[in-house]
Amino acid sequence: MPFGQVVIGPPGSGKTTYCHGMNQFLNALGRKTIIVNLDPANENMPYTSAVNIEDLITLQDAMEAYELGPNGGMVYCIEYLEKNIDWLIEQLQPYADDYYFIFDCPGQVELYTHNDSIRTIVRRLEKINYRLACVHLVDASYCTEAAKFVSVLLLSLTTMTKLEMPHVNVLSKIDLLAQLGELDFSLEYYTAVMDLDYLLFHLNEREPSARFGELNKVICELIEDFSLVGFSTLSVADKHSMATLLKEIDKANGYIFGALTAGNEEILLAADSTDMLNEARDAQERYGILNDDRTKEPSGSESRLSSMIDKLKIVENDVV
Repeated sequence: MPFGQVVIGPPGSGKTTYCHGMNQFLNALGRKTIIVNLDPANENMPYTSAVNIEDLITLQDAMEAYELGPNGGMVYCIEYLEKNIDWLIEQLQPYADDYYFIFDCPGQVELYTHNDSIRTIVRRLEKINYRLACVHLVDASYCTEAAKFVSVLLLSLTTMTKLEMPHVNVLSKIDLLAQLGELDFSLEYYTAVMDLDYLLFHLNEREPSARFGELNKVICELIEDFSLVGFSTLSVADKHSMATLLKEIDKANGYIFGALTAGNEEILLAADSTDMLNEARDAQERYGILNDDRTKEPSGSESRLSSMIDKLKIVENDVV
């Protein structure tokens, strides 16, 4: 039974860097992993993809043949892949029994909010027993402004309801957040998506969003009514961060229940008791967000996780 991650997110969210880092991290843990590139505009990839959509169709060919722009060409390529899904299944088949899959997807958000092709492709793979979870990356810098964070919440909610698959939302590049100034709230407020009335206050006191007070209120109420969106945090260069996120993904796609292999049990058991709110607090302190000077003794589970991670033979520069 093949397991894997479908990695999506807006341009600049760090999808390709994440795929490269997670591939190295999983292989270091002893989990055989391959990357499947489904982005026909993905140039200068830092990794070697086992399956590449450009072997089927390229963005440049689509644009030239049908006189399309970059966005239209991208949509055409993904729809072409949908029509030729048997090609993708055939390419994946040699790896299906032994490998874990990371699907690096395009950055055009309309492919996940309006177009049905990605959902159709995932459904077809699920029908042949692929167990996939969506990993949705968004840049943590959006937390610095209320209006931007609300837009991220709407994007995440729309994507979750459109794709209808196990979903892990991630605030990426969390280690760079401290460079952008102080947040209005603690990091755990943003990861847990707590009472949005507080966010609404900041949203309505600043131009130009202040002109749309009633609309802002309705949007926040909509997000709270669904009560689906929450975030994990990620720094690709931090093994502790990668391990904690991997635990969440393995829960989402069921890997921890049906595919434990040597080298994976310890990391999952260690991370299993680590509360995500505590992880947000820990990330806030570790990366200096809000200039928080609080100190905290590591709990037993955190110490165990740190001890295990230190044993991994991963060179930091190779993961970045």
